[in-house]
Amino acid sequence: GNKVEDFGIGFYTKYGDGGVDISPIADLYKTEVFELSEHLNINNEILIAKPTDGLWDDERTDEDQIEATYSELEWAMKQKDFGKSSLEFQGREKEVFDILIKLNKQNLHKMSPIPVYLIPEELK
Repeated sequence: GNKVEDFGIGFYTKYGDGGVDISPIADLYKTEVFELSEHLNINNEILIAKPTDGLWDDERTDEDQIEATYSELEWAMKQKDFGKSSLEFQGREKEVFDILIKLNKQNLHKMSPIPVYLIPEELK
């Protein structure tokens, strides 16, 4: 996943598509992934395909489920990184910022490393 999916809103399955050994594009925003894809001559059909998690039998996209576009979420994530708060926005900007914050909080468990209990040496 990209930076918004992986670290912004946690839009992935924890032990599904999130269960990877390396995530080479996780530090890239979706716009940066598109720029890289164009540079690598990735097929245009892939670039214009609507993002979907494939978990539903209908044609629901990621953006339908999230209720915001990835470009809107990227904007909101950057605002959050600049230290902005929901109180500084109105209308659709506030709505999108609040969506990002809500999903980020709900999915923090996906973005945090698995806790490891360290067994004291004398008990091993």
